[in-house]
Amino acid sequence: SMKMAEGSKKAPSSAAAFCSGAIAGALAKTTIAPLDRTKIYFQVSQTHRYSVKAALSFIRATYQKDGFLALYRGNSATLARVMPYAGFQFAAYEQFKYLLAVDVGEKTPGKRFLAGSLAGLVATSLVYPLDTAKARLSISNKSEYSGLVNVIVKSYRTEGPLALYRGIWPSLIGVAMYGGLAFYTVDTLKLMYKEKFGSAPSSLYAGLFGSTGSVIGQSCSYPLDIVRRRMQTGKAPSGMGVLAFLLHIAREEGIRALFKGLSMNWFKGPVAAGISFATYDLTFPYLSSFEHTMKSRIVKPFH
Repeated sequence: SMKMAEGSKKAPSSAAAFCSGAIAGALAKTTIAPLDRTKIYFQVSQTHRYSVKAALSFIRATYQKDGFLALYRGNSATLARVMPYAGFQFAAYEQFKYLLAVDVGEKTPGKRFLAGSLAGLVATSLVYPLDTAKARLSISNKSEYSGLVNVIVKSYRTEGPLALYRGIWPSLIGVAMYGGLAFYTVDTLKLMYKEKFGSAPSSLYAGLFGSTGSVIGQSCSYPLDIVRRRMQTGKAPSGMGVLAFLLHIAREEGIRALFKGLSMNWFKGPVAAGISFATYDLTFPYLSSFEHTMKSRIVKPFH
């Protein structure tokens, strides 16, 4: 019986999920690196209004002044963060799905959302300090910091051990929302596809579902991203909580300020998520079976 077969699923391989997630994240991020660099510049700036035209001229000016590779400034730092983040997120998601028995018996949407949220929380807590360091590096001049390690050392020396965790609250709330909604959307669409067509969707569809999940997740969690960036880069009034700071920005700069750069995300986010989910969908089954084969060879060399 199908139910029985599903119920007796063995635990997913964390190593395979981690590697697939890391590869997926790296591919997605490298594709959109120049757009990321541009987005952070506008998010942090209080004077420059964001528009597609302004973004393009920033990209052109950077290219003319510092060359093509300047658009990838901070990309190795991005990959140093994104690969473990995506790895932990996908591995944690597979484990939470298994622990919460998401695919067993009744298909409960709440559990799917919860698994995505928890996966986001785990991954964020582990790589957050790298993210702060990356934000500080990308808005600095070349003279300020020599590189990522230098940012970490300087921050620790001047501001103490928790310096790089500054602004983590909006990040945790945002990622629980985004992770929950994105993974929930992808899995729900996969289920609907399976019910309608009787077979699992291809990796291309997994990518399209990932893009859809990204749009939904981002729109809801974006204002928290703005708050986080400003807290990380020290542009928030000290002692102000997340909600108070959200309201403060809305009052001082208007509601639009909370969605500054979102139109770039409408393009960037879905592209990245699409590449990421499609890549994961392609590589995870392959790496899982590869790991399984390796294990059985080690365990049973004489069969």
